[in-house]
Amino acid sequence: MKHILMGFCLMLLGSNIAFALSLQEAKSSGLVGERNDGYVGYVVTPPQDEVKTVVKAVNNKRRAKFTQSAKSNNLKTEQVANRFYQRALQATEKGNFYQDASGAWVKK
Repeated sequence: MKHILMGFCLMLLGSNIAFALSLQEAKSSGLVGERNDGYVGYVVTPPQDEVKTVVKAVNNKRRAKFTQSAKSNNLKTEQVANRFYQRALQATEKGNFYQDASGAWVKK
């Protein structure tokens, strides 16, 4: 099951190719970061419309993938999202933001 989840996480990271530049630009600019629930969140508020569009699209894709993986592995969606967050945290580049356990934004 570890291999399935690891493969899923790698696939999910690569599935955002259509949004990769915009999402990466938003992350690099400190506008968004990895939330502690497995989704992307706004570091800077209020967010610009362009940032909202990217975050919504990425989170919708993640939600669908989390749900699909949870059903396939008899897990709760939150469990899959939490595991994804752990992998996303490891992949977060220096200078980008992520949420710690308390919900505070931290610059890596």
